[in-house]
Amino acid sequence: MTTFLCTYKGDGQTTLKHSDNVAEVITDLPIDNGGKGRGFSPTDFFASSLGACAVTIMGKYAESQSKSIAGTTVEITKTMGVDPRRIIEISVKFTFPNTVPAEDRPTYLAYLKTCPVYNSLNPNIRVNVVSN
Repeated sequence: MTTFLCTYKGDGQTTLKHSDNVAEVITDLPIDNGGKGRGFSPTDFFASSLGACAVTIMGKYAESQSKSIAGTTVEITKTMGVDPRRIIEISVKFTFPNTVPAEDRPTYLAYLKTCPVYNSLNPNIRVNVVSN
């Protein structure tokens, strides 16, 4: 079990501290919700966690096969809905470097569905996946 400490700093910002290490991040209200947008919002972290989790799982699988997907990038786009305000769609675009054989890419992409973040998403959130 992992624990985090969240402290509200005022003016729409929080500080999140990880209990197992010294990692610390700041969140801020987004501009479209009355904030100043000085950093990642909580929903930004939520959406971007899907891309980070997926590419990490893909990388772990590749390394278990003595291969590498190092240099792969993931562009994540979050779409918000209203009434209630929530994430309604997350688009993830994987761009593999030329060193990753095209025939291996579908296997790596299939690992997205083994990612704990993906498996924790509300089924009402649409997930669109594209790659090169």
